[in-house]
Amino acid sequence: MEHDNATPHVFPEARKPGELFYSLIFLGTAVALLSMISWQTSVLPGKGFSAQPRTWPLISLVGMTFFALANLVATSRATRTAGRWREVWVWISSLEYVGWYLLYVAGIPVVGYLAATLAFCLFMTWRAGYRSGIAFGAATAFALFVVLLFKSLFNVKIPGGAVYELLPDTLRYIMIRYF
Repeated sequence: MEHDNATPHVFPEARKPGELFYSLIFLGTAVALLSMISWQTSVLPGKGFSAQPRTWPLISLVGMTFFALANLVATSRATRTAGRWREVWVWISSLEYVGWYLLYVAGIPVVGYLAATLAFCLFMTWRAGYRSGIAFGAATAFALFVVLLFKSLFNVKIPGGAVYELLPDTLRYIMIRYF
């Protein structure tokens, strides 16, 4: 049955680039999680099936595995389109930002929450391609807002930076307490 291009087709005949790779990753993750269920959860004697700590994670993981397998079968039967590895590279390259975030988190105990957050926001603004003074001003304002919101208003206990130890006592207390 033919359809016109103006109407979206619900079941496309070709798979999108990277779809097979995604299906394999999804199935592998589901099987790995399902294989760990026995030592990550327990069964309590005298409890009903639905009250067991293992029941709902098990149901979820069986469903995840079933749908991952169904997705893989459907994807592998579809016509292949070009660009799979280009798409996979986009996914892998996005992990760069996870690395920057981990560096930010590691920097907080060294330089403090204020300096780390300010540096992170300014660097991410630059890394995203925004190079104007307005963009850097907005990033600075956002960083200050986040620090004041979490440290001062919400009173979140974030360790002070090691550089705070070099400050005079009064200033060190203010920086540890509010920044």
